[in-house]
Amino acid sequence: MNGEATEDLKRKVLDYLLTVSKAKNRDVARAIGEDKGLVDKAIAALAKEDKVEYVYLGTSFVKVKGK
Repeated sequence: MNGEATEDLKRKVLDYLLTVSKAKNRDVARAIGEDKGLVDKAIAALAKEDKVEYVYLGTSFVKVKGK
């Protein structure tokens, strides 16, 4: 992989987030078996596409937008 958030990786992240109410980036990476740095990029790209949002509850989480 070239260090970019691929469409396949973004799909894996989104599919996982649909199964939980919220998650930390490292938990998403662990759950889908991907490098956390790449997952961070995929989540940032998904947030830019308005598909996920960050939630701050003392610490930051990510969740599917509107879920």
